[in-house]
Amino acid sequence: MATSDDLPKRQVTPVPVPVLPASLIPQKRVLEDDHAPSVSSPLNPNPSSQPPHDDSAVMPRDKPTRAKKESLKKRESKVGAGGGAAAAASGSNGVGTGGGADSSRATPDPKIKDRVPSEFAPLRFKLAPPKPSDFDPARGPIFTHHHDVPAPDGSVLQFFETSEHVYNKRNYHYLHCIADPVFPSSFYYRQTEPEPHGPHISFEDASTHMFFDLSGRHVTTDKGFRLARANVAVREGTWYWECKITRGIMNGETGTKNTSGGKDGTYQPESHGHVRIGFARREASLDAPVGFDAYSYGLRDVAGQKIHMSRPKDFFPPDEDMREGDVIGLEIRLPSEHLHRKVVQGQYNPAVDLNEEEEPVIEAANIVRDRIPIRFKAHIYFEKIDYHTTKELEDLMNPAPMGASGPGSHRQSDKPNPNHAVPALRTLPNSYIKVYKNGVLMGTPFTDLFAFLPPASRPQVQVGAREGKDDGMLGYYPAISVFRGGAVETNFGPDFWYPPPGYATSQNEVEMMDVDEDTVHVGTPQQKKLDRTRAISDRYDEQIVEDVVADIVDEVDFWMQDGARVLDRTGGRDEKAEPVGIAPASEEIKELVQDD
Repeated sequence: MATSDDLPKRQVTPVPVPVLPASLIPQKRVLEDDHAPSVSSPLNPNPSSQPPHDDSAVMPRDKPTRAKKESLKKRESKVGAGGGAAAAASGSNGVGTGGGADSSRATPDPKIKDRVPSEFAPLRFKLAPPKPSDFDPARGPIFTHHHDVPAPDGSVLQFFETSEHVYNKRNYHYLHCIADPVFPSSFYYRQTEPEPHGPHISFEDASTHMFFDLSGRHVTTDKGFRLARANVAVREGTWYWECKITRGIMNGETGTKNTSGGKDGTYQPESHGHVRIGFARREASLDAPVGFDAYSYGLRDVAGQKIHMSRPKDFFPPDEDMREGDVIGLEIRLPSEHLHRKVVQGQYNPAVDLNEEEEPVIEAANIVRDRIPIRFKAHIYFEKIDYHTTKELEDLMNPAPMGASGPGSHRQSDKPNPNHAVPALRTLPNSYIKVYKNGVLMGTPFTDLFAFLPPASRPQVQVGAREGKDDGMLGYYPAISVFRGGAVETNFGPDFWYPPPGYATSQNEVEMMDVDEDTVHVGTPQQKKLDRTRAISDRYDEQIVEDVVADIVDEVDFWMQDGARVLDRTGGRDEKAEPVGIAPASEEIKELVQDD
């Protein structure tokens, strides 16, 4: 009997190891390229800007992809649907259709739709042809003499009531426009400025029952507190303006004790009225004094208190007021728009962007102006949906009771800062407002001003309103509030009664930026440009240039939407335009009616 040791041992059949094709083996990826942070940080301020690694670039394909080519007939149909370029395309290929410049396929290609305007392009409306009177220069309001008041220097101030003009209210903003034959693609309308030219208090951007002089520099009222904004806004840099109190708290020790225990301090001075001055955004109410809400910063004449969100706080030294004859200068400083956009987009990093403004940044703001011409009596205006108050800032002004819970209660516990979770509650670093009295610096009442670029500012929710658009008119406006006889004279420069420190020497400051063997570049670095104090009158000139450039950009954009052609929308009255059989709109431009 054989034992187990005598039996032959079973051999294991070898199994071949499967060999995967090279296309299925994962390839190694470069760690540095694939894991570079997309947002800069203090530890890595300059991350690699290379795009993420693509696996398809290193993994070979078994079969190369064939590039799809369109047929000649399909290319011609696309060109024909685009407009008059079809003839040029067919002519260059030797395939004529006999249609001339207007040749295209008879049946529209169902795959080709009308060109949808980009979200970065302004909305376009079909309008009636302009009237001959629309080409006339824009006219200002009609002035009717109302009353005279004596000035502190003994002169007499004449105040007029303005009429025959529109007011910015009901969540709409209005700007003068004019018909211009140079802008046919924009339906011949562009923005303009009527007399009086130059920076002044806006007649349209003021509350009703306010009275002005003929130049728009003096303002008063016989009603309660009203607000009026200037016709120019500041968006970046350092700017200065001043105003003289012509009617307000009387000079001399004429104050009387206030025994009512009110909020006006320990005394109630005798006055001809009251004034408040400061800066206000577009969202600030015109029927309340400056400093009433979160969209404006103001200074009271009583005790020289600073006021924001209706909370007055002591600022001037004790027993110091703003009285008749005093000249109050206001200086505002805002960071660059490039840094501003980082803040509102949630990309601001204080460790990295602290010195960001030292480097000049060539970046233009994307201005999108959704507006339509309207008629108001003898005027033509652009009507735009105005920016509206936000719930977050309303809640900040009127906080909920302690212990209240809700979806936004945790947010309100965080103070406004540049990196706040809510865009409306983000503040601008290196921003402030300084106050001067008769040429003497009184201090800096406000710092870390609220951001105003979208999405921090949002339009009123209604049909046609698009969020996230900057119409170029956002910013901080010089603002004045008057109360029952209070009067103010504004001075936006360049010749100030009390120029700020360094203003005279900074106007002609020129610095060598770059020098080489062939050329010499002369200019002002970005950081010094932002810190250099300039007059509001200079900003007015810049704003006019920005409006002209924006009008040209819109005209070119509409011209490209028309297939790089000037189309006739006047029914044959424009001899330079190309007749394409487009019937003009039958309805006239709508007529606006406002109640006083």
